[in-house]
Amino acid sequence: MSAVADDQTKTKKFRPNPVVVSAEAEALSHSETTMKLTPSYELFQMLTEEEGGQIPLTTSGNALRDSSVLKEGIEDPLEGLQLSNYAGCGGKTKIETLPDPFQMVEKELQPFSDSIKELVSSDQPILSMAAKHFFEKRHGKRFRPTIVQLVAKAVAAATPEKIVSDDGKSFSSDILNGRDASDFEKIGGVAGWEWSGASNVQVDAKNHQGSEAWRRQAQLGQIVEMIHVASLIHDDVLDEADTRRGGEAVHKLYSNKVAVLAGDYLLARASVLLARLENTAVVQIMATALESLVAGEIMQLKSPPEALLEMESYLRKSYYKTASLICYACRSTALLGGHAYGSTVATACEEFGFHLGLAYQIQDDILDFTAAASVLGKPALADMDLGLSTAPILYAAQEYPHLRPLVMRRFKNKGDKQTALEALYKSETAMDKAKALAYFHAQRAVDAILRLPPSEARDALVRLTHAVITRKK
Repeated sequence: MSAVADDQTKTKKFRPNPVVVSAEAEALSHSETTMKLTPSYELFQMLTEEEGGQIPLTTSGNALRDSSVLKEGIEDPLEGLQLSNYAGCGGKTKIETLPDPFQMVEKELQPFSDSIKELVSSDQPILSMAAKHFFEKRHGKRFRPTIVQLVAKAVAAATPEKIVSDDGKSFSSDILNGRDASDFEKIGGVAGWEWSGASNVQVDAKNHQGSEAWRRQAQLGQIVEMIHVASLIHDDVLDEADTRRGGEAVHKLYSNKVAVLAGDYLLARASVLLARLENTAVVQIMATALESLVAGEIMQLKSPPEALLEMESYLRKSYYKTASLICYACRSTALLGGHAYGSTVATACEEFGFHLGLAYQIQDDILDFTAAASVLGKPALADMDLGLSTAPILYAAQEYPHLRPLVMRRFKNKGDKQTALEALYKSETAMDKAKALAYFHAQRAVDAILRLPPSEARDALVRLTHAVITRKK
């Protein structure tokens, strides 16, 4: 018991108090049937052991994180795949040997722009125009909807595990696998599929396309994009940004008031569509993703000076602002496909999204120092202008202690940014360490998704992960 207590102390040593909601308020909002979600950063590893990272304690959300039950007796050509074997990550194998993720779902996402623009239509012309601004075809590759579509296809290839016994009142030995049932009781809830969060559907790889599960998963992809775009619009107002994705920011085209209302409107529409998925567990999970986005903004604005130097604090903020929406969308996609919350499939999906989201953000932060503004579609060094320190600067501050006061005062003094940049570019290790951290999360994402049975969609997600850490914009 004392060893467990020691572990808990270790894992909590960097963590400040809850960012937005107090523990008391959180307790009051729960009932016997609500899911008590554990943040993904307490389920999966954020830092390597060499940097002080800990393997998180076992709970209902990660109990099957190392399970190989889905592939028993199945030969998997990608078993043990290392990204370092592929070109762009140090190896020679061409990543093109794996399916192209965007090509695979291109036809399904083709009507995406038109249908999503209809979903956000309003009787107020200016609100409609502002809300639709980001949904033009020239804007991006629909990264998040692509992930949702591919995960939906990948989980259809896996047979749902049995979570509860035939009487619906106790846990099946299939999922317990020698573990204590209390691990799974921590999420609370009622018996049967309602407890587990899985939609009551029967789908497999053959009948998935066009099914009701497929329709709901596709709609989830649209909801995720709406939430993401709303967060961008609000971010740009808070950050007073002039450009976004190579075009003018919404508040620059219209006004701050219209931009805030447009973001609010998108979130309201996303909430209505979320309710229409008719899965209360998914509603709870995605509502938590919304809360996480707000937590990330508050953490960015209000972190104490000491926290600005901590790598784990930076990663938690990155989780809230970027990874939470992706990983909760991935687990929700599994639930809509008939897989239970605590299943190997749903756990692998959330872990994949968690690490992919962090790898994406770290790579974004690296590009902020290495790519030109014309390539990024947003101003370079934008984070430093906001007083924020990301992975490259934090590693430079570990090497050059004179940067620590600059980081803690958010580069407010004249010459602070220039001093920090000079130290970063002089450092022989800072950028390499940041790249290694992005690679760590990318590899963990691959390890997680490879726990699913072989399928083209699963393999395409591996290629997508490779693209995240080798992209130049």
